[in-house]
Amino acid sequence: GQLERAYSLFQDALVRNPNSAKVHRALAGVLKDLGNIQTAEHHLRRALELNPMDHIAHGGLLFIMNYAFSQSPEKILDDSRRWVHRVLSDVVRNAAYQQRFSRLPRQGRRLRIGYVSGDFRRHAVSYFVESLFAHHERARIVVFAYSTHLKRDAVTERINRRVDYWCSLCGLTDEAAAERIREDQIDVLIDLSGHTDYNRLGLFARRAAPVQAHYLGFLGTTGLTEMDYWIGDDILTPPEIRGHFSETLWPLHRVWVSYAGSAEAPETSWQPAIDGTIWLGSFNNLGKLTPATIDLWARVLHAIPEAKLLLKTKALSDARNRQRVLEEFAQQGVEPERIELRDSWVTPDWPAHMAYYDRLDIALDPIYAVGGGTTTCDALWMGVPVITLVGDRMASRMTASMLHAIGLPEWIAESKDDYIAKVVALGRDVALRQSLRFTQRERMAQSPLCDGKGLALALEDAYEGMFDRWYATHANTTTSEE
Repeated sequence: GQLERAYSLFQDALVRNPNSAKVHRALAGVLKDLGNIQTAEHHLRRALELNPMDHIAHGGLLFIMNYAFSQSPEKILDDSRRWVHRVLSDVVRNAAYQQRFSRLPRQGRRLRIGYVSGDFRRHAVSYFVESLFAHHERARIVVFAYSTHLKRDAVTERINRRVDYWCSLCGLTDEAAAERIREDQIDVLIDLSGHTDYNRLGLFARRAAPVQAHYLGFLGTTGLTEMDYWIGDDILTPPEIRGHFSETLWPLHRVWVSYAGSAEAPETSWQPAIDGTIWLGSFNNLGKLTPATIDLWARVLHAIPEAKLLLKTKALSDARNRQRVLEEFAQQGVEPERIELRDSWVTPDWPAHMAYYDRLDIALDPIYAVGGGTTTCDALWMGVPVITLVGDRMASRMTASMLHAIGLPEWIAESKDDYIAKVVALGRDVALRQSLRFTQRERMAQSPLCDGKGLALALEDAYEGMFDRWYATHANTTTSEE
């Protein structure tokens, strides 16, 4: 977390080892956390030039490409398909394709579902899966959690208690991990990481289970030929973006996640500013502040002269980042006095972080590339209205799906001008914001967005549908396991 120090050390290492792929990759990781997406991408591409078989650098590049709106979804898909060639030889890929499984029909037994993740700990992904695991119907499925991270914390212990079987894959090769999962007779295996840290896509590429799907943890396609499905919803992954994925889309007919609003979050004590200032803001990570986002938010500030912008994220602890953000807004004609920058240290714990949402009158969702996920849910839980612009790819449609789920589609803009108009109208309607602020949490709590049981049911239906589709095709084939 010491980003400035890490950046300095890796810069020194690069001077000593300019042709080290590992150093370029490590420096890119720091730059990503600092929000400098373009330079991070440069170093990852250099790492791959130096070591074309560095699949970790390739996976990091795929993550970065989803943040860079300049990359088309078709280009990302093309690069994603190449990842597996850095991980597996032709022989191993062919063996994965030829892998066969012997399974009984699901009628009269419980399906065995495995979840693979490095984020069974205090992490954005865990905020969603913990509630899911608590609501899975044990009379219907058996839940296995395969952890790929050594760190354990209080969240890990809670998740451990909410699954039937817990297994650490740390220290196992991808082949050994895949074999372990085959021995567990998993029917449907779920990847919760995609191309993020601590992923084990290599075991999915080796075909560890008859049905394999990605859910929740990544911003786009995995590119794996052996990943059968990508689970989204009707708003998040509509038919028109089907061509962005190597997987078959499996949309749930409800919002694709469930947010477990915590009672530890303080009740809002927000009041409009006495001096009439309208505080707009975002607590999203700095990498989401694309040039298009900064341009749009500057236009919003010009449209509301009494507005100021509050940004809060850990990367703003870096002095160069703060200066860069101020300069980028200055280039759009926004004075530094209208922007307040705060890093995560301003709030010592999670309740304090949630209470800090009382500083905001309206939350602004980043546009294009990657929008808000957990940050959107947190803002809504604290009563803050969120304005979003629905995008042309999955990663820029998350907030739109969530707003539909809580019955507030009027906060979803169809164009930049519409986005500005919605912020202006909401900013000027103080009475509406006051009435919403203290009722929004209850509204959200009663909506599908906080319905963990409903999500678990929808996913269990999906898993059964996936398995039935596989069984109808493969039930009578000769199996390598036999």
